Amino acid sequence: MQGFVPLTVLRELLVRLGGVKRGWLLALFVMACCLAVSASYELIEFGAAMALGQGAEEFLGTQGDPWDTQWDILMCLVGAAGALALLTDIHNRQIDRLGSPA
Repeated sequence: MQGFVPLTVLRELLVRLGGVKRGWLLALFVMACCLAVSASYELIEFGAAMALGQGAEEFLGTQGDPWDTQWDILMCLVGAAGALALLTDIHNRQIDRLGSPA
């Protein structure tokens, strides 16, 4: 969900309000934005653990997996790519039905 939902929302905002043309550049940009949001969240989570003086292991809930942060970001990428692959055509038809904003 971390990549799936933000990608769909950002894509619609860029197409309907930003006037960005549909295509590979839009897909690349929204995937990069999803990854940036995911990485930012992981950095905030780490910063909060350090600032609160708790051990990162206990606060972050990595459950002993040293690659937890990387897995989270990878799953964001998989979710974003899945949303693009599965929903782009449906999303385009829905945007076309709505028309441009007033």
